[in-house]
Amino acid sequence: MTAARPVLRGPEFIALAAFMMSVFALSIDITIPALALIGRDLNVANANDAQYIVSVLVLGMALGQIFYGPLSDSIGRKPSIYVGLALFSSGSVLSMVATDFPTMLAGRLLQGLGAAGPRIVIMALVRDQFAGPAMARVMSLVITVFVTVPMVAPFIGQGILFVASWRAIFILLLASSLLVLVWFAIRQQETLTAAARRPFALRPIATAMREILSSRSALAYTIASGFAFSAVFGYINSAQQIFHDLYLVGDYFPFYFSSLTIAVGTATLANARLVAFVDMHRMCSYSACVQAVLSIAYFAVTWAHAGVPPIWGTMAYLALIFFCLGIMFGNLNALAMTQMGHIAGIAASVIGTLSWLITVVFGTLIGQSYDGTLLPLVGGFAVLSLLCSAALAWAQVKHSAKLGN
Repeated sequence: MTAARPVLRGPEFIALAAFMMSVFALSIDITIPALALIGRDLNVANANDAQYIVSVLVLGMALGQIFYGPLSDSIGRKPSIYVGLALFSSGSVLSMVATDFPTMLAGRLLQGLGAAGPRIVIMALVRDQFAGPAMARVMSLVITVFVTVPMVAPFIGQGILFVASWRAIFILLLASSLLVLVWFAIRQQETLTAAARRPFALRPIATAMREILSSRSALAYTIASGFAFSAVFGYINSAQQIFHDLYLVGDYFPFYFSSLTIAVGTATLANARLVAFVDMHRMCSYSACVQAVLSIAYFAVTWAHAGVPPIWGTMAYLALIFFCLGIMFGNLNALAMTQMGHIAGIAASVIGTLSWLITVVFGTLIGQSYDGTLLPLVGGFAVLSLLCSAALAWAQVKHSAKLGN
């Protein structure tokens, strides 16, 4: 009689979970150095249209994640991740062989729909196997690895372009998804018992949607989260054009792009200490206000320099902006989930979908507004920071009442 395989819990589980969640981040940032080349080879008429290669991926992820929670509760964690990785791999193949732009976008949409699976289901795997401080520690380690991926992805993409065509990027993404699929299939046990499974149904999703839309605080913090990260997405969309075409940094692009993630990481570490004695709502409000003031001031500087301020000034401005975003990164999601503990799994998917849809819409608008200057990006940060502040102020009444109780 064969002994049951022990549940994967230690460093190997953390490495596997981090690798799976990192597939999404890698699939965004690894393509950024190649956007102009892809657009040229696929005969994209407008240079800004190449940004859709990123936007469509995130759209697929936003739409896909709402279904994986209920799916994993129905058929199990492992089959749900198999579905996601299969979709991601299919999208990688389609993007790799694309000879026209619509085919490329179809492949990227499939990649996004697939990448949503590991991102959502891995959290359920952690909840199944850990509790309390142990769960918090594991998730913290997984997220730390996940956050570092954007730092190295552009270097990988640029390195591939030195020795091969942009199609090799999608070969790497395909190989990564197949590697993690084999690793996961062999080493990870199913953690959801047959008795604990529930039939797949859309009704719980609709119920969670109605509850979030009727909750002032949950809706306000979800909207604030969408506004906060819209400008970041606009930056990601247009970064290649800004640094290559505006500042002419050439092959040094990955250094400029990735250095800003240091500000996010520093803020995340600072936030882990600050939340112990500073109210999360207050930190988010202050961060949004600082972003708005900095952006309005730097918009004036950018205007005075005919839309092209010195690169050192732009990097300093963006580092401060990204530090503020790092403070808000986890806090806004936690605030949105405060009253949703009774439907935490589905609520997390719904809130993630709503906030990411806002991010995709406004981030794409900012990216598509790129006109050869920095004005659309800085102006976008200013407007969206003010909108984020307004959403936080809308939540303030409910938040204050909760504190008063």
